[in-house]
Amino acid sequence: MTFALPARLLTRFGTSLLLAAAALLSGCGYNQFQTLDEQTKAAWSEVLNQYQRRADLIPNIVATVKGEANFEQETLTRVVEARARATAIQVTPQTLNDPQAFARFQQAQGELGGALSRLLMVTENYPNLKANQAFQDLRVQLEGTENRITVARNRYIKAVQEYNVLARQFPSNLTAMVFGYAVKPSFSVQNEAAISAPPAVSFDKGAAPAAPAASR
Repeated sequence: MTFALPARLLTRFGTSLLLAAAALLSGCGYNQFQTLDEQTKAAWSEVLNQYQRRADLIPNIVATVKGEANFEQETLTRVVEARARATAIQVTPQTLNDPQAFARFQQAQGELGGALSRLLMVTENYPNLKANQAFQDLRVQLEGTENRITVARNRYIKAVQEYNVLARQFPSNLTAMVFGYAVKPSFSVQNEAAISAPPAVSFDKGAAPAAPAASR
């Protein structure tokens, strides 16, 4: 003989299972993963916005500097080529979960930062540019953007650090494995600082000017 459970009992049983599952997921960090994942995405978007702002300033800076007679063509070429490489990288949501793609993005942006640093150093040797109000305005905008890049990047580093701790520690690491929450790559600040460091520049009046770089 079979017995059918009352519909009311089945409903209560199903509700109890759902509550138990929700409590289990919450206790294992599932909800926290959701929150921290969204935070890293928001922080990453701000990093991209500031890098794009810098890239948008460069054509005006280059055009202004070109108006200075005898300005080092090699320096301008390096900036233009570095910008082209940086903006050519296709950034997708998957970039945050691909350490190699993230490293290529970081290297390209670091090289562009280094090329811009050299450009600003070289302009110090040109009094007309230093007195050019349009160039000085662009320089202020660039320096402000670099500061915003640093702030945005540091916020991203902090967001990723919180996320990665959750992804690695027990028992939330089990939740990460089940639901595919992989550890995210982050900026290596020391390495990027080394990439961005401009080469030593001599302003010795007797030195011969550098030959223009060949187009790639």
